[in-house]
Amino acid sequence: MNHQVAVAGGGPVGLWLAAELRRCGISVVVIEARTERDTRSRALTVHPRTIETFASRGVHHPFVSEGIPLPGGHFGVLDSRLDFRRLSSPFPCTLALPQERTEALLERQALELGATVLRGHEVTGLSEGPDRVRVEVRTPDGPSPIEAAYLVGCDGSRSTVREAAGIDFPGTPSTVLGWLGDVVLDEPPAPGHSYFGPNGALMAAPMPGGLHRLVGIAPRDITTIWPGDLTLEELRENVITMAGTDFGMRDPVWLSRFGNATRLAAQYRHGRVFLAGDAAHQHFPAGGVGMNVGIQDAANLAWKLAATLNGWAPDTLLNTYHAERHPVGADLTDTSRAQVALMTAFTPEGLALRGLLSQLITALPELNDRLAAQVSSLAVTYPPTGTNAHPLTGTRAGDLALGDNGLFSSLRADSYLLLDFTGGPDRPLHRLARPGLRVHTGTPHLLPAEWSGVRAALIRPDGHVAWASGDSRDTALVDDLTSVLAATHRE
Repeated sequence: MNHQVAVAGGGPVGLWLAAELRRCGISVVVIEARTERDTRSRALTVHPRTIETFASRGVHHPFVSEGIPLPGGHFGVLDSRLDFRRLSSPFPCTLALPQERTEALLERQALELGATVLRGHEVTGLSEGPDRVRVEVRTPDGPSPIEAAYLVGCDGSRSTVREAAGIDFPGTPSTVLGWLGDVVLDEPPAPGHSYFGPNGALMAAPMPGGLHRLVGIAPRDITTIWPGDLTLEELRENVITMAGTDFGMRDPVWLSRFGNATRLAAQYRHGRVFLAGDAAHQHFPAGGVGMNVGIQDAANLAWKLAATLNGWAPDTLLNTYHAERHPVGADLTDTSRAQVALMTAFTPEGLALRGLLSQLITALPELNDRLAAQVSSLAVTYPPTGTNAHPLTGTRAGDLALGDNGLFSSLRADSYLLLDFTGGPDRPLHRLARPGLRVHTGTPHLLPAEWSGVRAALIRPDGHVAWASGDSRDTALVDDLTSVLAATHRE
């Protein structure tokens, strides 16, 4: 069986990657060991940048309609919660949506777009050739290899693809055990409820279907010893100790423990093999960012694979995946470690530090905004190439007002979008049109302050600014943009 791209892992990351590739006309197969979706939802939070990413393909409505909107998030379970309503986004909130539903919606998209999803199939190994990857697959009927031009491992922290490719996964072992329970609460607390004190840390979040997720850490959980599976009785005891009540807890759907082992793949690319999501970065699930960062990995990689396979971009474009996303993974693991330190600061000194940071978040709105943008991935900026780059280069472009539409509705997975704001009858930038590049001409209005004076900008398929300029000379714009396109587009 031959495909252009094989994806190991049918979770949210692999499914979004597959859907994006199909939007570009790339043949893709998703290889998933599970015969059915796991009803236990490890990921519950959909962050603003993920919603924006879905909106840039016009598929965000089911997520917004099904998810429970929450006005903010937390950083290290500090008493001062982050206010996402201050974010510059059309979706200034998080959505509480079980991973099972996120997967269901993404799988339906991928299938409708023509992706092949093979459930009950497991990747067991691989071998790379000069222009193909042979993927060894165990099926219900026995071994059946698949060949593809590229293989992407979206198969979790125990990734077979990563191990088979020989990619190191350095990091630190688990020293803290968190726990969670998805239960019915007859007397639930208010949304966003949290507790932190000498007895531990506790958060409660509403879930669709009448459930609540209770998640926390007790002082005795700072250990390297596995105490056994979590029981409802232990969960009840922990919650009563911290909250003074069990909130009428009953009918558990899922009880689990998880550690803070933190690792980051040394390479996100090894020849024709790539890693995305938990296969590339493992960390304590602080703030519900893991799935969201993985989806952004997929958003970054998909269009680059497609552009290369469709022939309008050079193979060297694929190297930028590691260059751009590995630093994001490093920031993710560092931020996760910092939050673990705050979430286990049960000593008087630790409580004093937490109190100080909470006061600062309240007193300094810019600190709230910086942390909220970081947690939500809105602050991700890719390093520009060359010198004298415009400050917008590498940043995420917001939903700019472009005539009757916003920028998000104008983006496509298979091409860059050139925003030509020069005006006048002569449009010299239009001469640069080529495969993988569309041009939008118009006069913008209500642009953010940072876009003041911009005469032209190049937006990547994933919504980041590839180039921008306010130069008043049309010839300079053409020369500058020609140089930028030379690195990403074949003549």
